[in-house]
Amino acid sequence: MKRAITVAALFLCAAFAVQAQTLTQADRDKAMQYLESTKQGVIAATEGLSPAQWNFKSAPDRWSIAEVMEHIAAGEDMIRSGAEGALKGPARDAADDVKAIDAMVLSAMPDRSHKAQAPEPLKPNNRFGSPEGSLKHFLEARQVTEDFLKQHDDLRAHAIDSPFGKKLDGYEWILMTAGHSERHTKQILEVKADPNFPKK
Repeated sequence: MKRAITVAALFLCAAFAVQAQTLTQADRDKAMQYLESTKQGVIAATEGLSPAQWNFKSAPDRWSIAEVMEHIAAGEDMIRSGAEGALKGPARDAADDVKAIDAMVLSAMPDRSHKAQAPEPLKPNNRFGSPEGSLKHFLEARQVTEDFLKQHDDLRAHAIDSPFGKKLDGYEWILMTAGHSERHTKQILEVKADPNFPKK
């Protein structure tokens, strides 16, 4: 009898642990809304730009909007690969406070007050051929990200190391992907706000 109770207790603990690491519909909806709103932000910030506006630099060492757009597009693939990698990573620690880690990603990733150097693979090199090519790639890649979010229910089950110094699960890598485009949309708006930005 005692053994049966112990087994039942262990089973319940395991069930609660699994439940704690399950992606909820509310989480999925929140991430989808974030992906959609940040996509629309990129579209709005780059709509109708002339060649002079795409290529304007506020200083020689600053990126143009064309370069920022290329970085956003390349980053979509690279950061989403973190979500894909997380699915193959070790099981998430049941003690992790996923809500607190979610909040950290949502706060830190778009925060432009902390500047960071882009990793070499994400530095602009005209890989998409034109600013319009970069935007096209971004929109196609964002659709892949959204499909990935829709298709996987185990995004909370595994976690891997991240640039934040914390292990992120697949869901948090998705939040990071959306946050990356928000961060650099802010950068585009900073370029457009420069007093020397071309009128047309």
